[in-house]
Amino acid sequence: MTTTLVRAARSQPVDRTPVWFMRQAGRSLPEYRELRQGNQMLEACRTPDLVTEITLQPVRRHNVDAAIFFSDIVVPLQAAGIDVVIEPGVGPVIAHPVRTQADIDSLPELTAEMMPDITESISRIAAELATREDTALIGFAGAPFTLASYLIEGGPSRNHEKTKAMMAGAPEMFSQLLAKLAAMSTTFIDVQLSAGAQAFQLFDSWAGYLSPRDYRTHVLPHSQRVFSDLAHHDVPSIHFGVQTGELLPAMSEAGSNVVGADFRVELTDASTRLKPGQALQGNLDPALLFAPWEALQPRIEQIVRDGLAHSGGHIFNLGHGVLPATDPEVPSRIVDEVHRISAALLSGDDPK
Repeated sequence: MTTTLVRAARSQPVDRTPVWFMRQAGRSLPEYRELRQGNQMLEACRTPDLVTEITLQPVRRHNVDAAIFFSDIVVPLQAAGIDVVIEPGVGPVIAHPVRTQADIDSLPELTAEMMPDITESISRIAAELATREDTALIGFAGAPFTLASYLIEGGPSRNHEKTKAMMAGAPEMFSQLLAKLAAMSTTFIDVQLSAGAQAFQLFDSWAGYLSPRDYRTHVLPHSQRVFSDLAHHDVPSIHFGVQTGELLPAMSEAGSNVVGADFRVELTDASTRLKPGQALQGNLDPALLFAPWEALQPRIEQIVRDGLAHSGGHIFNLGHGVLPATDPEVPSRIVDEVHRISAALLSGDDPK
């Protein structure tokens, strides 16, 4: 059976709008916090028992239409042998930042044989989801530019000074780095799809710090390579970045079936910036999950209506990830509301 999310991602007819949430698996859930006690983030991401349970927790709790593989964008770097740790309250920290041609030349290649745990985790999750009638499994990886920024800066950055300096001052070197990282992202996703994931998202966290010209010149070709090299799997793909409203026309050319809009752009505006028939994902502001339900509900309904008016399919999501202090009852209520409203509208009824 083709799941509702897969049909929506392919802009095919559905009987309701599918819903999932970025960062649905994780820190907002008490069961996740309990399970994570005593283990580091990257350790958890490489332990199939933990990955399987954490990925499935929000499916059970929220009844979302897709599970998103629990991992981190730096897992491929770690799997390849790069010295990276995730420091609590800081994020990924690279022991030896990549700044020179010699650094780029010495970057290791990632192969499927380095990630048997990823294959095992995906296989276990897919087997569990097979018992549910209509829940997809989404794989994911970080996009080349975002991975490059972490490697060059040595960790999270406010302004990405060193990254932009290499991009502008040594463009050939920068391109070589992104090409290597595109291959890593492709391999990481390929392993997930080969093991049973039914769709994937390429997440470009930091692309919104670029101008459209720099994005098209230095970043887009490498993201296109990822989607192109994975096209043989014939599964839907999603491309998402943060603060990328001005980049949506260019991002729509990367080769994905779906483009995600963050909460800073109206869904109706995002709709006009995609290729005809391309599906749209988004885009409720995660902070609004802290608002009273009577204020939140109209926002949900408007996004559902705007999504159904889009020329392609629509997948309901947040405009970024679930915030840590979110009441876990709220995402569950949103799923029910999106399903209720969209099913009514699609059948010609009044959802009031």
